[in-house]
Amino acid sequence: MAAHEPFDFSGRVAWVTGAGRGIGLAVAKLLALHGARVAGVDITTNPAMQACCARVLELDVSGYAGVEQAAQTLAAEGLVPDILVNNAGIARDGVLWKLTESDWNQVLDVNLKGAFNFLRHAVPLMRATGRGGSIVNISSINGLRGKFGQTSYSASKAGMIGLTKAAARELGRDRIRVNAVAPGMVMTDMTQRVPLEARMAALQESLLGTIAHPEDVANAVLFLASPMASHITGQVLQVDGGQYL
Repeated sequence: MAAHEPFDFSGRVAWVTGAGRGIGLAVAKLLALHGARVAGVDITTNPAMQACCARVLELDVSGYAGVEQAAQTLAAEGLVPDILVNNAGIARDGVLWKLTESDWNQVLDVNLKGAFNFLRHAVPLMRATGRGGSIVNISSINGLRGKFGQTSYSASKAGMIGLTKAAARELGRDRIRVNAVAPGMVMTDMTQRVPLEARMAALQESLLGTIAHPEDVANAVLFLASPMASHITGQVLQVDGGQYL
């Protein structure tokens, strides 16, 4: 790949959480295809993840101590990140008056605390290199607008946006850019468990008349991680086909 190619990630390291499937796997594959050494993290590993990642870790992102240990291990192996993609996420849908404390805690712990855990332990490593870098957090349009039956998920994704903007303010002086991608409905394993009527409603909302694939979101992440986005930070890029306009 030519040195002037804006999407040449040769010599760069990317950490991707939730890299085992869906959006995270698509991101890991695309970054690896463009030359990055990818450290993929998920609660369990699988052959698809192992095929595209230079290093894989089985890890619960909600555990602060576990993430701290993983960061130290990766750094010791020469895998200090230039790029961090906080993608790991779960959903425990239910209307507010039926939502359990356990479901609420699980969603916030994985989706929001998990992102904090990785930021907390990746940022000092990134700052120490002096090279700058890019952090991309995967939010959702439902963090912008809310969604019936998704109070915990919407809250976690709204929190991700606030986290993104605050981190962008704190890290700009280090030339570390922090942005978020907010997908609409994406055809993933998690989406397949959504009731058919909800999927059809999302399709009707789409101005393009289609539902996104994981690769559509991965393309946005690739752009935000690249020099093409060198003057973009603190922003939320919607990848939703116009679902939430």
